Amino acid sequence: MSLRDEIEQFIYREARLMDQHRFEDWEALWTDDGVYWVPCAHDGEPDTDVAIIYADRTAITRRLLRMKSNAMFIQDPRSVVARLVGNVEIDPTGDDTALVYSSFNITEFRRRGHKTWLRTWAGRSEHQLRRQDGSWKMAFKKVLLVNSDGELPALGFLV
Repeated sequence: MSLRDEIEQFIYREARLMDQHRFEDWEALWTDDGVYWVPCAHDGEPDTDVAIIYADRTAITRRLLRMKSNAMFIQDPRSVVARLVGNVEIDPTGDDTALVYSSFNITEFRRRGHKTWLRTWAGRSEHQLRRQDGSWKMAFKKVLLVNSDGELPALGFLV
C-alpha cells in the first residue's frame, strides 16, 4: 500500500470511529504524548489563546470518559453524526512522520423529547502523524471549525 493510501485510510478510519462513537478505538489512535486542539481563533496559538478544546493525552481520556457516561447531558440521547472528509493533502516530514491537511463536513442530528435539530459543522483538520510499531498514530490534531470565532452550540461529540 502506498504512503498516500495508508494515511488516507487512517484519516477515513478515524472519521468512522468518531461517527460511530467508538471512543476506545478512537483513543487508541493517539500517541502517549498526543494533543487535541480546537482553537477559537484561526490564527491562535495553543499555549496562549482561548480554545474550544485543548486536551493533552490525560485530558483526552477524561473527555472520553465523560462522553461515555451519563454525565454529558447534552448528548442524552447521543447525536447521530455522519461526516465527509476530503481534500486530503499529505506532507511527509520524515521516515515515520507526516503532516496531513483535510477538510470535513459533519451533519449532526440531535433529538430531545419531541424536539429535533439538524446541524452542519464544517472545517479543516491538521494531523501530525507518527508511525509507531508499524501503525500510524496521532501526535497532534488541530480542528479549525469554520465558525469557531462565532456563536457555537454545545459541542458534545468528537470533531
